[in-house]
Amino acid sequence: MSKKVERNYLEINSIEELNEPDNLSPNFIVELVEPDDFKLNKFFYKNIGKSHHWVDRLVWTDKQWMNYTSDRSVKTFVLKKKDDLAGYFELIMHKDKKEVEIAYLGLLEEYHNQKLGSFLLSSAIRNSFKEKTNRVWVHTCSLDHKNALKNYLSRGMKIFKKETISI
Repeated sequence: MSKKVERNYLEINSIEELNEPDNLSPNFIVELVEPDDFKLNKFFYKNIGKSHHWVDRLVWTDKQWMNYTSDRSVKTFVLKKKDDLAGYFELIMHKDKKEVEIAYLGLLEEYHNQKLGSFLLSSAIRNSFKEKTNRVWVHTCSLDHKNALKNYLSRGMKIFKKETISI
């Protein structure tokens, strides 16, 4: 049985367009994962994605994960509360187009409904513009967290394409 899914593509073209959320507790920090650690990406993908139908990478071997995370165009950032992992995002640099794609972004379930999504997305956008890019983009769909689209729009992103797909 197929299911209809609404997908929205959003973009932001300047750091000045970013609407920052209110300050977050100083207990939370966002850090670049250095050196890369495919196990972290795999952990977040599986644990966050299980609620949102993230399935494409579930068949990846560890070697495929290692190749992906070690690619110099991919950067992974984690959100931590002290030493506890709370969420992450992956950025893919498309230097030839001078744009950055927010490939994945999400919070572990126990960190939902704490306004952390807006903080995490703002950090993803800020870190993207550090790459001297002209555009940051992402796509979200009706399978993602119920507040995902609202969060992207609230941070200043604009929809540039919509589609309906069947899965």
